[in-house]
Amino acid sequence: MKKLFSILTLLLTVTHFSAQAQVFKSEEPLAHTYSIVARDAKTGEMAVGVQSHWFSVGTAVPWVEAGVGVVATQSFTNKSFGLRGLALLKEGKSPQEALDILLADDEGREVRQLSILDAQGRVATHTGKQCIRYAGHTIGTNFSVQANMMLTNKVWPAMAKAFETSTGKPLAERVLLAMQAAEREGGDIRGKQSAVLVVVRGKATEQPWDDKTIDLRVDDHEKPLDELDRLLKVYRAYEHMNNGDLAVEKGQMEKAMQEYGKAQAMYPNNLEMKYWHAIALANNGDINGATKILQEVYKKDKNWKELTERLPEVGLLTLSPQNLQKVLQVK
Repeated sequence: MKKLFSILTLLLTVTHFSAQAQVFKSEEPLAHTYSIVARDAKTGEMAVGVQSHWFSVGTAVPWVEAGVGVVATQSFTNKSFGLRGLALLKEGKSPQEALDILLADDEGREVRQLSILDAQGRVATHTGKQCIRYAGHTIGTNFSVQANMMLTNKVWPAMAKAFETSTGKPLAERVLLAMQAAEREGGDIRGKQSAVLVVVRGKATEQPWDDKTIDLRVDDHEKPLDELDRLLKVYRAYEHMNNGDLAVEKGQMEKAMQEYGKAQAMYPNNLEMKYWHAIALANNGDINGATKILQEVYKKDKNWKELTERLPEVGLLTLSPQNLQKVLQVK
């Protein structure tokens, strides 16, 4: 009887521990996934890239702050590690010190996966012993890649290699290449659903609303990395559009045309891009160039002509009455 009682006590103890460590909690989403935290040594920019078979992984795993660092908290995710980790870095703690503090009193530490990178490029990463295999991480210069519940144990080494061999490309593109390498090795054993790519400046500015330079999320998609890749290309195209607009303001028409040309080559079917290009041309006296573009835009959607009629009243289209009629009467 005593022996039976001892066995039951042991089973209850094990069950209690397992429940504490692994039971799903709404505040701790099951973000079994792969991710990368990385820094660009030249620009100082820092980034987090994540892909998971979990809805809206971008709301749980990545945490960033310009001039401070970035955090990826995954597996049985403890979202508090994000803000708390960044706060510890701001206090002057190293990534390893911050990681040790966060895990010290965490009963679920063995099912956690956590990576912290600071603005100096120092990294600390933890993979708990009870993370579902295949699970592991690789730390390199200015980066760490980590993954759990992968189809094979080749995933994170492939991510590391892809990042290390893409030197010279922009940080966002390097992070995406690392995630694409993970997918080629099988990725998450369950498949794929959501992805995120966030980039922040290496130094905080006096305009914190501009310190996050890229923030792209795919919350639910059959091919989230393909969609993330598309969004990054759109983002780059709009960078050229913004540069073109700035060049027009400064009267640098040749540069403006180069920037607009690059934007349209990257995103040729975007009516918004074509439309504002045309308006910029019209405002700078190239009515013929503007009407050629507007003819195509109006044909696809007549509402753009209605918008053109509204621009003069707010000073966004400054033409003579004769030229205004030319851009409005395009068929």
